[in-house]
Amino acid sequence: MRRHQLDIQLKTPDQIDKMRAAGLVVAEALRRMREAVAPGVSTADLDAIAEATIREAGAVPSFKGYHGFPASICSSVNEQVVHAIPSAQQVLRDGDLISIDCGAVLDGWHGDAAITVGVGEVEPALLKMAAVAEDAMWAGIAAAARGAASGKGRLTDISHAVENAVRKGGRYGIVDGYGGHGIGTEMHQDPHVLNHGRPGKGPRLVPGMALAIEPMITMGSPRTVELADGWTVVTRDRSMAVHVEHSMALLPDGVWVLTAFDGGRARLGDLVTARQPADSPTA
Repeated sequence: MRRHQLDIQLKTPDQIDKMRAAGLVVAEALRRMREAVAPGVSTADLDAIAEATIREAGAVPSFKGYHGFPASICSSVNEQVVHAIPSAQQVLRDGDLISIDCGAVLDGWHGDAAITVGVGEVEPALLKMAAVAEDAMWAGIAAAARGAASGKGRLTDISHAVENAVRKGGRYGIVDGYGGHGIGTEMHQDPHVLNHGRPGKGPRLVPGMALAIEPMITMGSPRTVELADGWTVVTRDRSMAVHVEHSMALLPDGVWVLTAFDGGRARLGDLVTARQPADSPTA
């Protein structure tokens, strides 16, 4: 089924199960890359880990070849916000922040998630910014779950929750023009999910919707510029940036964070669907 106007793809519970399988592939790839992040490691090294993990699971990297993108991950370091291309020449240094975005398609269904990781000894203020982005992402997912449960939720309730969490966390720039999205049989689907805005607008939040929620915030201006490679987006003022993301789905009895090993249980508690066992691993 597809909702009219925005062409929102609604998934059946069985289809969401398939998306969960793809999401777990992404979760495992990100887990392995998080463990590998260290001074002296190149972003190309991380890309190789991601591709090997994804293909070992019988899946295919979503990003590789997408509109010509040459790699399996986006590896955005420091002032790079999103879409940076991995390179053997980009070697991580002590104090860096790296945002790693990864996607996989398994049996025709996509998973997509991102993490921000500190390299070695990182300034506490930068780690706090990463934590604020993480909290904002979970606030957006919780707003979606509550909105669907009440039957009154609208898409921009997610955007408003993300923005509120960021504003409460400190004085950060919220990157405009980039945000979350629908996900399913394609990596990017309707609707676009902004990371700021007034609540109560847009399509209703209903069971069957699957969305990627992905805050991107900066230590300075929210304005960005795309580099000459046609992919890498950096902050215009070269301030540090972070990016986090989870894919989630709404079911009749709750939300399922498809790219979290525990389905979101540790952060969301009883908002999580019973399809996700309560004793699932949180790693």
